[in-house]
Amino acid sequence: MMTTSHMNGHVTESGGSSGGEGTGSGSGGGRHESLDEPQQWHREMAVDCPGDLGARTLPVRRSAQLERIRQHQEDRRRREEEGRTRQELDLNASMRLKKLAQNPKVGIDNPTFDSLEGPGGALAALHGLGGPPTLLELEELLLSLKQVQHCLSDEQSREDVELVLQLVQKSDFQKAFGIHNAVAQHMHRASPPFPLTEHAQGLTHEVQSMLLSTSHKEGLELNALLSSPNFQALMLAHDHIAEQEMQLEPAIYQDRQCDNLTQWGGETVKIVRIEKAKDIPLGATVRNDMDSVIISRIVKGGAAERSGLLQEGDEVLEINGVEIRGKDVNEVFDILAEMHGTLTFVLIPTPHTKPPPVKETVVHVKAHFDYDPSDDPYVPCRELGLCFQKGDILHIISQDDPNWWQAYRDGDEDNQPLAGLVPGKSFQQQREAMKQTIEEDKEPEKSGKLWCAKKNKKKRKKLLYNANRNDDFDNDEILTYEEMALYHQPANRKRPIALIGPPNCGQNELRQRLLTSEPDRFGGAVPHTTRNRREFEVNGRDYHFVSRQAFEMDSTAGKFIESGEFEKNLYGTSTDSVRQIINTGKICILCLHTQSLKVLRSSDLKPYIIFIAPPSQERLRALLTKENRNPKPEELRDIIEKAREMEQNYGHLFDAAIVNTDQDKAYQELLRLINKLDTEPQWVPSSWLR
Repeated sequence: MMTTSHMNGHVTESGGSSGGEGTGSGSGGGRHESLDEPQQWHREMAVDCPGDLGARTLPVRRSAQLERIRQHQEDRRRREEEGRTRQELDLNASMRLKKLAQNPKVGIDNPTFDSLEGPGGALAALHGLGGPPTLLELEELLLSLKQVQHCLSDEQSREDVELVLQLVQKSDFQKAFGIHNAVAQHMHRASPPFPLTEHAQGLTHEVQSMLLSTSHKEGLELNALLSSPNFQALMLAHDHIAEQEMQLEPAIYQDRQCDNLTQWGGETVKIVRIEKAKDIPLGATVRNDMDSVIISRIVKGGAAERSGLLQEGDEVLEINGVEIRGKDVNEVFDILAEMHGTLTFVLIPTPHTKPPPVKETVVHVKAHFDYDPSDDPYVPCRELGLCFQKGDILHIISQDDPNWWQAYRDGDEDNQPLAGLVPGKSFQQQREAMKQTIEEDKEPEKSGKLWCAKKNKKKRKKLLYNANRNDDFDNDEILTYEEMALYHQPANRKRPIALIGPPNCGQNELRQRLLTSEPDRFGGAVPHTTRNRREFEVNGRDYHFVSRQAFEMDSTAGKFIESGEFEKNLYGTSTDSVRQIINTGKICILCLHTQSLKVLRSSDLKPYIIFIAPPSQERLRALLTKENRNPKPEELRDIIEKAREMEQNYGHLFDAAIVNTDQDKAYQELLRLINKLDTEPQWVPSSWLR
């Protein structure tokens, strides 16, 4: 069980105020007015989380001093229990025993119980010390009580035994006595074995098919036995029973809880028992609310969620006989840290009844930002926070709390028994918007003109972008998550490959190498241009030659992935040109600017985007020198800085990245990624498949 204090999982130095794990839907992070004043103290401990949580932050280890204090408390508790035991055995604790001790002759030996006492007697058997129990019959009990009454000389003792005799002779007691004997006998019976399989008939048929070709006497005899109608009926009955036994028992929520309601200290409580296995954590968090300890969150994958017996809002009164009310979450952590096996909870049910939970649909999303719970002051349970990076696939299994979703990282489902907490989409957008507002308010006002560009004497191709489609309108967009789905490309419709990277990183060379080495497999889109056709050029092979008016109309209609002007002529790559290559069964290879990715991804082409990143500055210099280039240090720094900016601004759109430390190795890695598209399904935006 995880424990958390009030105020969104933070322990403050000044105590007293009550609160919850959070505000808004009962979870942390819902109160946005306090985002600019985050609490700095977290105290939520996950005592039963497994130690190998991958990249997830681990709970803080207790210091040696805390360990010594815990050991001292354990020793003190043990001494107190031993003292109580000695007091129970003290003769002076009973007036009658004290009287017998003063006058030993008053006491008598009762021969009736000689056969019941001792290591092999019936009483020992009833306690499980001598094998199966030897149960007393009612007549034997009555006879023993009468013999005891006859031997007693004390009038008061005789009256006491008479009262016991009257009780034994009542029908209610006799019924309870019979139930006790029946239960005792049943508890010592061996449990039927749990079925290993529900497909015994199938195994029988499989063995029979293997025995068809045998000539051995034993094989023929076994085949005849397996083929007999009686044995076939036995296997059929076995499979029916095994199927019922191996089915998971459905969680019974409100009805099951009401059956356990009882009175405890004047309050209506429910008593539930949950098995805390070593490999399955309990999976719940608690918070302080004044003197109360309240269950704040049920975590998917834990024993609490599987049992359905604990509900958010239940107040914990006792756990395994240890009183919890009045303790802070730090003490609750110390108590639960040493508890294993069956945990018995005494709870005050939450007054807010919830309908039985329905099975939620798992939502798959791609993270468009990095997240580290150790740096997040608002996460309600730091130990449960799930660390992820931009581009990771997350499986969202619960959005009950809109501010803090429960999720697994792709590939971690089998290794992580408990789901982790990630910021909800709306909550992440709101706090990032507030953060940006605060940062903008801190920036000093700038006066004068802002020169965004300067003229360059060298002729360069000027790129023209549709103002409604380029990245300028996305500058203030807050990136959170994108819903994804698995997609396997058809054999006759290959996904286009878009190579992205800063200048001089080798993406053009890699594209040309693909087109040259395997022309039957790879193809390049034929660009459009408004310049005049030269005599050796063929329309549709070298360029699509169009008028300026037609080019501008297509550009306005959004038909170009990217377009630009060079020496007063327009050039562009259209989606139709890419589609023509795809329709031939080839893989279209593109080299694009990052600003073109939005247009490409909004089309129906389903591109696979690979980022070609530069190596270190020294390695980049060596590669360019090998190509007879002599770059300046500032040029190398500009390339690396440009790559960093591209990754920061557009990294959430990349499907893969290749660091071009060596041209041959980069080419082989590029081929491996392209080949993988034919053999493995890939995550794509779910909007592409609608």
